[in-house]
Amino acid sequence: MKTPIPKYYLILIFLLTLQGFAQTISKDEMIAFTKEWNGERFEDGRPKIPDSYLERAKNISIEEAWGAMRGLGYHNQFEGNWMMIHEDLAMTGRALTAQYMPTRPDIQEVIKSQGEKVGRIGSSNSWPIDALEQGDIYIADGFGKIIDGTLIGDNLGNAIYANSGNGVVFDGSLRDLEGLEKIEGFNAFVRGWDPSFIKDMMLTGLNKPIRIGRATVMPGDLVLAKREGVIFIPAHLVEDVITQAEFVALRDEFGHLRLKEGKYTPGQIDTKWTDEIKQDFLKWIDQNPDKLPMSKKELDAYLKTRTW
Repeated sequence: MKTPIPKYYLILIFLLTLQGFAQTISKDEMIAFTKEWNGERFEDGRPKIPDSYLERAKNISIEEAWGAMRGLGYHNQFEGNWMMIHEDLAMTGRALTAQYMPTRPDIQEVIKSQGEKVGRIGSSNSWPIDALEQGDIYIADGFGKIIDGTLIGDNLGNAIYANSGNGVVFDGSLRDLEGLEKIEGFNAFVRGWDPSFIKDMMLTGLNKPIRIGRATVMPGDLVLAKREGVIFIPAHLVEDVITQAEFVALRDEFGHLRLKEGKYTPGQIDTKWTDEIKQDFLKWIDQNPDKLPMSKKELDAYLKTRTW
């Protein structure tokens, strides 16, 4: 018979594990989790997706990005049913993640103590804000809490926008809606609004993999937030997903044009294209270079892999 592990040993192991729980994961761990990313990184190892891709992503649709990722085997990267400050203001950025849980005093005491040792200031819901870089989007798992689940108000909202130039995606709520509306360029995707202050919530993870609804989010993911919902694109897939999404949008624009002209039937456009349609499409691109969202070199490289 195996000797049972004494209960106090289990508690000690848990607390030792927790010591780094509300901290950013180590650089080595971050690199291991994102090992397929070959580009630039932040000092902590988080992938630093180029700003140019953040801008290009604003012009692709949720469906196009979702379809591209599904084709690459990533089926759990979208979450919908959000409330927004501005329905017409899309957000793109790099994910900075935070995980919250219902407060448990013994655990919260350890988190607070460890935070103070590494120089964290103020309440734990301000720690992720201090870690934001320009181009980030603050993504928080607030376990869907609305009343007393308001992770920020307008003061912290101003700090978030100053640090990141972006807004937030919270599986939780926020307060001070009227004040947040006044921050030009700031948007929030949340589960609801409530006038209450944050209560009985503790930060248990910062820049670690988290769950947002049915999606798994990794620090450094490209976040595309639009009225339909929020999609999280792994850093190493960003170039492929954006290029494919842009190509599909071009293909659709061409197809819609030719259908309106009556040149082709829906059956021809909605199935695998014939060589005649492909050549017509490529000629149309050559005649309309201003419609290309990517470089001609990127398009040519993509067409070599495209099966139409």
